[in-house]
Amino acid sequence: MAELKEAEAAELHQEDVDIKRGAGGDAVSTGDQAADQVVKTEAAADNDAKPSTTTTERHVSIQTKLEGLEMLVDLSGAGRKSCPLCPEEKFKACYSHKLRRHLQNLHWKVYVEFEGQRMCICHLPCRNLKPSLSGDQVSGRHVAHYHCVVCSVTIARKTDMISHLKRHVNKGETEASYPASSDVPFEEPAPSGQAYEIMKELGTNVQLLPNHTTPQKSDTYFNRKMKTNRQLVFCSLAVLAEERSPLECLDAFGATGIMGLQWAKHLRNAVKVTITDISDTCVKMIKENCELNHIRVEGNSRGPRGSDGPSSDAEGVPIATVEVAKMDANVMMHLRPFDYIHLDPFGTAVNYLDAAFRNVRNLGIISVTSTDTGSLYAKSPNVTLRHYGCHIVRTEYYKELAARMVIATVARAAARCNKGIEVLLAVALEHFVLVVVRVLRGPTQADESAKKLRKLVHCQWCEERVFLKLGNMVDDTLPCNCHGTLPGKTAVHLGPLWSGSLFNTGFLRRMLSAAVQHSMDDIQPLVKTLICESECTTLKSLVHGPSALINQVECGVVIKTLQSGEESGPADQSGKRKTGEESGNVVKKLKSDASLEHPPFYYSIHRHSIRGMNMPKLNKFLQYLTEAGFRVSRTHFDPTGIRTDATLVQFKSVLTKYSVPTYTATATQTSVSTEKTV
Repeated sequence: MAELKEAEAAELHQEDVDIKRGAGGDAVSTGDQAADQVVKTEAAADNDAKPSTTTTERHVSIQTKLEGLEMLVDLSGAGRKSCPLCPEEKFKACYSHKLRRHLQNLHWKVYVEFEGQRMCICHLPCRNLKPSLSGDQVSGRHVAHYHCVVCSVTIARKTDMISHLKRHVNKGETEASYPASSDVPFEEPAPSGQAYEIMKELGTNVQLLPNHTTPQKSDTYFNRKMKTNRQLVFCSLAVLAEERSPLECLDAFGATGIMGLQWAKHLRNAVKVTITDISDTCVKMIKENCELNHIRVEGNSRGPRGSDGPSSDAEGVPIATVEVAKMDANVMMHLRPFDYIHLDPFGTAVNYLDAAFRNVRNLGIISVTSTDTGSLYAKSPNVTLRHYGCHIVRTEYYKELAARMVIATVARAAARCNKGIEVLLAVALEHFVLVVVRVLRGPTQADESAKKLRKLVHCQWCEERVFLKLGNMVDDTLPCNCHGTLPGKTAVHLGPLWSGSLFNTGFLRRMLSAAVQHSMDDIQPLVKTLICESECTTLKSLVHGPSALINQVECGVVIKTLQSGEESGPADQSGKRKTGEESGNVVKKLKSDASLEHPPFYYSIHRHSIRGMNMPKLNKFLQYLTEAGFRVSRTHFDPTGIRTDATLVQFKSVLTKYSVPTYTATATQTSVSTEKTV
């Protein structure tokens, strides 16, 4: 009897299956496919201790064409249909036209392509749920993810998947020959050296996590777009290494350690590099990168830097020695003096300036990189006032305004320690603002630097600007007549800002020599532009002229250059400050040459163009301004900007003189075409 009942039940089940097939056609229901996929993933999760050794089938979210994704569902049939890549609770069954738009806009539109295969985003519960505090797996919101076509791992972010695929390419793993491992979450760190990709910059290899562009709080961060910043900082350190040796230099925020490793690898015994970071993950990665570049890590943070015996490196003697410390940057700068300090935190660096100026040695250099462009470029004025104590508005010269604002904050921090500064370099590009200053010890130098902090009067109508003089009133400060011809007040006070020079020509020339010596071709055009901008000239011959072969005087200090001969005595070569009458003569010379400094700020030729007029070419317009008797140069802050000592009225008069009306050119072209027709 039992056997008869089982046979009848089997026949009834077969009839039900035939009825379903007849109603829905030969295609399998998409809901059953999704359920089968869930069952497969749950079965794979149950077998964590038994990894598969055979290759798995490609996931349904990986297709070559959009038609392949639509073939997972019978869109030609009638009735409601479920999405094959979404669970029922996320996307309910709908008609074919709505499901087709859903597949195109949600799944196909954000695919990641690799060797002709397109990995669409998947919303099925393929990823393991994280256990709760009690140890049980709780049900939660399923996270959208991608399935790797190579190793079948699931990754949530698109940028992480792109980095993950690049790692496969670097290792030569381009075939889908991996065992089933979709049960291993991507967030879990792999063994040492397995989840990293190798990146080489300036002859230095560093290991990067796949999510280095969008890291979590515990991960390291690396920005490829900051390569220009790293090369500029390296050249400034190389110039200081020519003045004194060995140098105690600090990379206060190591992250991957690439900057400190570049210093040690190329400058060798001329520098003693210390790399610090507060994160355990970063410190571990820095040490691994040291081993990757055959650089010895000094064990004792206060011990000697000389080699204590044969190296344990398998490939020979290490080329340099680096000290790696897990310590807060403020604590490290309070404990030890340094000759060169580089600050590159995530965001603003104002919290570390006091500690940096406390122990930096006399005539040392501090370089500050600020990446909080939102507050620096006047996008968040309240944050600017809170961090930098400055009031700014959006202007045509906002990048130079940001650089002068950072220098003003640096000068105030130096003055609190009875120290002054000399600005050697100020660069403001799209992603960062870099300021390099030389530290001058003494209250007199601090007072001289503090006197250069002034308010800026800015006209919001015509954007004319001028620095307030010491003890001067606001009335009749601006040369424009907007306050008399327009109702209301048009001028605002910005700042306080740094009103001195932004560049030191002698220092920039030696940076160019260092860039040529170390084959940094990327920043050589930028440094040449900075040299011309510091002298406010368009003559490129002055970059490598005879003036580059003599000693440079910086704030009463004669600095030995690479091209300097035997004229400088031993006192000059040591870089010590001059005393007595000689120092007084240098100070008088600097005051007399103050008029030769580059004029502050610049004008944008497109901002002040005249409506209905065709402007001359930029290089032609520079020539016209020079012929009119003004000093002119291009600026790195703005590709269409012109730095000149002419006022805005004079600038516009020259622009108007050499501009051609648009209708004249149109009429000439029309007459010429008419003559050809006749």
